[in-house]
Amino acid sequence: MGSAVARAFADAGAKVFITGRNISSVQKTANEILDSNGSVEAEQLDAMDENAINGHLERVVQKVGKIDISFNAVGVDVIQNIPLIDIPLDDFISPITLTMRTRFLTSIATGRVMIKQGSGVILFLTATPGGIGYPYTGGFAPACCALECMSKNLASELGVFGIRVVCIRSGGSPDSKVFKEAIDRDPANMALIIRKMEEDTMLKKLPLRADIANVAVFLASDMSAKITGGIIDVTSGTTTGLNYRVRSQDSNYSTFSSQ
Repeated sequence: MGSAVARAFADAGAKVFITGRNISSVQKTANEILDSNGSVEAEQLDAMDENAINGHLERVVQKVGKIDISFNAVGVDVIQNIPLIDIPLDDFISPITLTMRTRFLTSIATGRVMIKQGSGVILFLTATPGGIGYPYTGGFAPACCALECMSKNLASELGVFGIRVVCIRSGGSPDSKVFKEAIDRDPANMALIIRKMEEDTMLKKLPLRADIANVAVFLASDMSAKITGGIIDVTSGTTTGLNYRVRSQDSNYSTFSSQ
């Protein structure tokens, strides 16, 4: 997801600075952006390390003078598909702690830079369990809820400085790395899981990475200059209401069209 958003920002004309613990994957994304005539620099960085984050931001400011957008897509290991009454405490707590640690460190560091310049946009990314009861999601669901709460509080504090903070709630993209890896491991079972997730949506389709990236570009642009402190739902309607009982082709419904 991070690479998709980075490419979308570059396509929109932004000078992109991408980081990650694995420099090879980060450089791969950078090369793709360069091949499309985009502007990008890649750097190896542990986004759990406060000093490393601050050092990186200082170098960015030295090079270009400001930071307009901050987006953290760091993934953490999550144990799921186990009932909460059976999941070990550490497996439940770990994704909450790690998710909030890296998002707090990066958003606070960029927020301090943005206060000095009087502008900026901080984007967060969560998922469906942040907005609806979703069983067997372990510590992932409360991590999403905690991040959405922090995004609202941060927005309320930074708005007076001209800084917007918005959270994108995704429905889970089947073309993302985590889904692709799961499909490779267990294609038959994942086909059933994805079908069930699609049936839960109102549109009967899950959002792809490009859908999330397009929303990120919009939220970072002047077209959304008065949007802050909110959760932008890109779950194809899932968190508004589960629609698994509604089918797109049902003999009890009539279909109308116009030409």
